[in-house]
Amino acid sequence: MTNFLKTFVKDESGASAAEYALILVVVGLAIVAGGITLADSIGGAMSDAASCINNGTTASC
Repeated sequence: MTNFLKTFVKDESGASAAEYALILVVVGLAIVAGGITLADSIGGAMSDAASCINNGTTASC
């Protein structure tokens, strides 16, 4: 990994470095968006399960 970073820093082809940075930003944003969506889905499922347990009914669960 350190070897990759050293070569990345010493890379003199500006277009390639900019393209890699742009790809990293896009992938990072996709990971963040997926994490937020997953967190909301899991939170909703846990809330539904908690309300089913609290109500003691299984008809709507």
